Amino acid sequence: MTAQSCRVRGVFMSVSEMGAAPTVVLDAGGDSTIPIYVGLWEAISINNALINEMLPRPITHDLVVDLFRRFDITLDALHIDSLEEGVFYAKLHLSQGSRTEIIDCRPSDGIAIALRYEAPIMIEDTVVASAAVKKDDLPKMVDLKEYL
Repeated sequence: MTAQSCRVRGVFMSVSEMGAAPTVVLDAGGDSTIPIYVGLWEAISINNALINEMLPRPITHDLVVDLFRRFDITLDALHIDSLEEGVFYAKLHLSQGSRTEIIDCRPSDGIAIALRYEAPIMIEDTVVASAAVKKDDLPKMVDLKEYL
């Protein structure tokens, strides 16, 4: 399996006649984007990480990163590795000394943690091939901060 690096373009509310849904949009190169629909709190956490906003008290994603750092665990990368029936799957690739571990996680949590850790976000080519949407074909997107 081959993965490529991607970056978080932003966190938006995807607005349609059926309602609004928090959406993380990944840039996967060229005109390709990957919209991932997430929960509201995860969207807020990802947006906070993008704009380097620290809350007065740590939220769960901050806590995880603090634990990793205190125990000398390196987040090598987040891999978004499959898409099954419209659900994305991801894994955190971790190392501590010579030990490595791969841990299953929701992509939204993985993205929130990877951004805080400044770790690469990788996406499998097969996922890009099946989930990529041209930027112009995305539904109406409103910036999360603007929407809230």
